[in-house]
Amino acid sequence: MRPIHPKRLQQLKNSFAPGTRVRLLYMNDPYTKLSSGELGTVIGVDDIGTIHVSWDCGSSLGVAYGEDSCEIVKD
Repeated sequence: MRPIHPKRLQQLKNSFAPGTRVRLLYMNDPYTKLSSGELGTVIGVDDIGTIHVSWDCGSSLGVAYGEDSCEIVKD
């Protein structure tokens, strides 16, 4: 796990505010059933930069900073 700079953490918290819709691009977890393209709603961002998401499929696995990737879904 890579440490996150405080400015970058604040940027993540601002960009991925609770209620933001996201699409999973990549998850570096061989055991997850989530796949690219899954949609979900951000619950929040913790102090290590993990974006916690309530995925539409029922999962609640977080998007780990520096390991996984998601994008904001524009209306």
